[in-house]
Amino acid sequence: MSSTPVDEYLTALNKALGGPRRRRADLLAEARDHLTDAIEAFEADGLERYDAEREAVADFGELAEVVPGYRAELAISQSRRTAMLLFLALIIQPIVWQEGAWSWNQDPAAGNALNDFLQSFVRTIGMLAIAGTVLAVIAAGIGLRHPIIRDHVSRVTALFALVSATVISLIGVAMATTSGRPVGALDLAVVGSFVVLPLVFVGLQAGRCLRLARS
Repeated sequence: MSSTPVDEYLTALNKALGGPRRRRADLLAEARDHLTDAIEAFEADGLERYDAEREAVADFGELAEVVPGYRAELAISQSRRTAMLLFLALIIQPIVWQEGAWSWNQDPAAGNALNDFLQSFVRTIGMLAIAGTVLAVIAAGIGLRHPIIRDHVSRVTALFALVSATVISLIGVAMATTSGRPVGALDLAVVGSFVVLPLVFVGLQAGRCLRLARS
């Protein structure tokens, strides 16, 4: 079967968009519903189906006009997702940093000033980052209704997530290597699995958010 003007339009629109799949699917479904209503109206005016679809597509707007608005909404959704992932990555950190659980956060007889500083610093950074993720999620919800916030929240959230993920990952590695004690394979596995990898994933999501926000 040959594709219709509406199918071709929606396929092109889908290719032009990125971001969370579920939200993108919702937006495309909304677009199809709008086009269907327009087609029915044009058919009621006496147009044949094919011509009605062409008119509905033309009335909906050129992709160059439509895509930026859709990308802005997808960027909001992506920023909320990025903030939530950062939050989830951070709330497991108290387990990782629990004093005495691993070789790098033991309480050695000879104090290690650098390691002590890093442990204190990561707690402070972690609390600030968690507070920031909560604000980002709230701002993303508000941004769907207020254009002024929508224009900035995605980029700010992405940059915040990138900085937080990078700093906390680096601190985690530094703590594991400055404890003054031998670091075993289990210690490295914990740092990699519960600190570095989750935050690398957050960073990738933040980069995706930035690309949408700059589109």
